[in-house]
Amino acid sequence: MFPAEFDYYKASSVSEALDLMEDHADEDPEIIAGGHSLLPTMKSGLASPGALIDVSGIDSISGIEADGDETTIGAMTNYVDVVNSSDLAENVAVFPATVEQIGDVQVRNRGTIGGNLAHADPASDLPAAALAADATIVVEGRDGEREVPVDDFFLGMYATDVGEDELLTGIRLPNAPEIGGAYAKKPSPSSGYAMVGVAAALEVDGDEVTSARVAANGVMDHGVRLEPVEDALVGGSTDEDSLADAADHAGDDLDEMLMMDDVQASAEFRAHLLTVYTKRALRAAVERANGGGAAAD
Repeated sequence: MFPAEFDYYKASSVSEALDLMEDHADEDPEIIAGGHSLLPTMKSGLASPGALIDVSGIDSISGIEADGDETTIGAMTNYVDVVNSSDLAENVAVFPATVEQIGDVQVRNRGTIGGNLAHADPASDLPAAALAADATIVVEGRDGEREVPVDDFFLGMYATDVGEDELLTGIRLPNAPEIGGAYAKKPSPSSGYAMVGVAAALEVDGDEVTSARVAANGVMDHGVRLEPVEDALVGGSTDEDSLADAADHAGDDLDEMLMMDDVQASAEFRAHLLTVYTKRALRAAVERANGGGAAAD
């Protein structure tokens, strides 16, 4: 199918993009970066913006910078740059471990971090990684820049705390080289999106888990923290039985009646997958925290 007609504008700066959003507010404008989320919805008729504002050429919000206690990723940074970043591999392992499982080579060379997070597809991979990494999302509007803790950012299906007159410009991740990160995913056989995906960031001291952040995609209408799993982990052992017991709590705070239920998987099956893939993510995160390089399935 072909999309409806639209006007196209390319911004060279964040300020220009905000101006264009304001000038064309009556045309239901959409921001386009890599295009992997927006273009399919336009072709299918699910989205019909009167104006597209291209932000892919804004150099100031592209790139990765490690600075002391945190690493900043610009919104226009491509997935492949995250996967290849030695700074992220060293300091925020859960993030590249997740991004390397997004799409295929072509998608990873074109798709952007900011576009993924702003779109907030419930079956996307990055929300869980951002939650597990304790990220801060940076957005900018006419009143300047503001920072949103990731726990407050995802509001529902395709809904975030980015206002209609704001632009997501970056993400800040606290550096924690001592924390092992992993992502375990059951991909949809048709799309590669997550039927269930679990990101885990664990700190281990000997055989004891000393800190934990665990989050999931694909289960609810937005990425969610699995706090009962975190509570079960901290202070406990890293042995197989303890990890399995913690994983059994993955659905404790989640209402199965509100779980995603579609042709890919029923809510009941997703609840089962959530436990299975939580255990896999925890096992891989512990191994990485102990200096191993195992990847989750």
